[in-house]
Amino acid sequence: MPDLLLELRSEEIPARMQRKAAGDLRKLVTDALVEAGLTYEGAREYWTPRRLTLDVRGVDARSKDVVDERKGPRTDAPDKAIQGFLRGAGLASLDEATIQSDPKKGDFYVATIRKPGRAADAIIADIMPGIIRGFPWPKSMRWGPASREPGSLRWVRPLQSILCTFGPETEEPVIVDFEVDGIRAGNVTRGHRFHAADEFRVRRFDDYAAGLEKARVVLDAERRKEMIRHDAENLAFARGLEVVPDEALLEEVAGLVEWPVTLMGAFEETFLQIPPEVIQLTIKVNQKCFVTRRQGGDGTLSSEFVLVSNIAASDGGAEIARGNGKVVRARLSDALYFWQTDQADLPGREALAPSAETFGLDLSKPLDQRMAKLDALGVTFHARLGTQGERVGRIAALAQEIAASVYPDGATLSGTAVSAHELKALVARAALLAKADLTTEAVGEFPELQGLMGRYYAALQGEHPSVQAAIEEHYKPLGPTDSVPTDPVAVCVALADKLDMLVGFWAIDEKPTGSKDPYALRRAALGVIRLVLHNGLVMALGRFIPASDLLSFFHDRLKVQLRESGARHDLVDAVLSGAPDNGASTSPRIGDIGQSRTAASRNDDLLDITRRVTALGAFLDTEDGRNLLAGTRRAANILAAEEKKGTRVADAVSLDRLSEHEEKVLAGAIDRAEVELDAALAVENYAHAMTALAELRIPVDAFFETVLVNAEDEAVRANRLALLDRIRAATRRVADFSRISG
Repeated sequence: MPDLLLELRSEEIPARMQRKAAGDLRKLVTDALVEAGLTYEGAREYWTPRRLTLDVRGVDARSKDVVDERKGPRTDAPDKAIQGFLRGAGLASLDEATIQSDPKKGDFYVATIRKPGRAADAIIADIMPGIIRGFPWPKSMRWGPASREPGSLRWVRPLQSILCTFGPETEEPVIVDFEVDGIRAGNVTRGHRFHAADEFRVRRFDDYAAGLEKARVVLDAERRKEMIRHDAENLAFARGLEVVPDEALLEEVAGLVEWPVTLMGAFEETFLQIPPEVIQLTIKVNQKCFVTRRQGGDGTLSSEFVLVSNIAASDGGAEIARGNGKVVRARLSDALYFWQTDQADLPGREALAPSAETFGLDLSKPLDQRMAKLDALGVTFHARLGTQGERVGRIAALAQEIAASVYPDGATLSGTAVSAHELKALVARAALLAKADLTTEAVGEFPELQGLMGRYYAALQGEHPSVQAAIEEHYKPLGPTDSVPTDPVAVCVALADKLDMLVGFWAIDEKPTGSKDPYALRRAALGVIRLVLHNGLVMALGRFIPASDLLSFFHDRLKVQLRESGARHDLVDAVLSGAPDNGASTSPRIGDIGQSRTAASRNDDLLDITRRVTALGAFLDTEDGRNLLAGTRRAANILAAEEKKGTRVADAVSLDRLSEHEEKVLAGAIDRAEVELDAALAVENYAHAMTALAELRIPVDAFFETVLVNAEDEAVRANRLALLDRIRAATRRVADFSRISG
């Protein structure tokens, strides 16, 4: 079967766009082939800085003939309907149609439409111009004289040539003939821009890939990455070093070169006084180079770095390495200036005194000065939510409330116990300094270092280790794979930071809608959830979030989190719809009259919800759980039907009206279960609560086998319905069993 080879060669494509663009090309072409009636055995995409390539194997040589029968109107239909049928079917007259009979509908016309198959290369020639013209680049451009013409071709960078061949291995492939804005498809391409710029002819993929390799182009991006990784590690190892891994940089560099040549450069060791993250980011962002460190050392960086060239230079790359080293030294000089400036006093710091007094800052300390500057500048956080300084004040107050609620007896910090009062003081200090580094030179240059630089500067001015950690970690977790803070000070500030965001934007009605979430509020809510669950925090969110729909938002995010961890979605809904009270039962027992049958909800406690979901899932995996679920559902269905009809349900179960042995046994079992539930829920022992519910399984089964609920005697019926209500109320103290599927 024939194979298709396609190459779109252009000026350099931005590295960040290459992988997706190649995947888009594969999908667009293969989807179009299938839609045109062609099948294929496999397809693989390739990319380099200057080309997108597609190799499609085992394509049908031509599409199949298609025969389609189109049913028309009855033979006695009006002439207008018949003429419309003929036009729609492409028939010249009724002589080209057939007549079929239906016992019920009578005789009607049928048109047989035959569409002959087409050669695959003709189909490809038809589909390719549209694919190229409509290609989904994030950004594209026009170029040359043709760019002035309406509808001229747009491409990410000027498109230079199109290679498109089609044919089986045993025959000479044909050139698929099509043209896009004066660029006609052919069977030639070019290799490396500097090492092998001459054209060479191509027949199919194998000689294409081999020809590129000979012309100093490594087509496979994954192979280029492995070449860079291997050569970099070998170069570093020979000097007693190791490369600091950076997969994102490796991906980017592999998209910058077609013929990777790995070299070593160096800078002066005096720059090593700069924090390693700043050095790494400076070299990465500006020169796309990898930093190194001593083998088996403490992680301290070395003064040598790895660079990747696109040229195999005649001097072995010495001049390239020297030039890169010169640029790196200039960039590191800037970074050193930022680092040293941030440790010095701000000019005119006397003007910061009012802000320092407001926040209780010490203007003899550089980081305190930066926080005072943040407030004094009046930097806006959001037009309707005030300044950054005002937000810091809110976070500090909220973080202290959280500390008092979550750690009422104090905490252990780095192995040392601190009182609740001491913890609140550290939390307040960390919250006040958490955003201070936003006004530093280093963060101004590299915003992604916010928090980290604050930690460095906090250490230099002697802040408590937990305060240092909180300044860096209060932004975390930033995503599902990001680490979660565990230090109590960091936990309190991180929770306050995220809750302030959520409460604030909810207050001004700037909530996420559909796929739009410009303030990353879903991420903030998931961050709160992960902080609570990872640290096992008993925390009543309702105390900190006044809007009930915000609690529902948390529930939605919690469902996502629990489902991703393997929990059934229906169990989450069941637990959220239940009514646990973590205390004495308020369901009426035998002889009780007029008491409420509803318990107070605890659904603002995320940890509690999670524990209930876990316990419920384990319970329903047992035979007792499955059988009790069936019995409870039956009880709930009977109750719902009778309540809908307005049937009276007794306020409490009367012992005097229990005549059947099985209903007496069930009533006693419910009483015992409720006592055990009280004890279990009081200490949030949900496994024990499920065990208490399991005791109802046999009495419930026996009740439904022998007792008629809808007795003729109205008082007996109301009493038995009250017994069913007791079952429903008991199970609802853990979860709403009616919401469980299966």
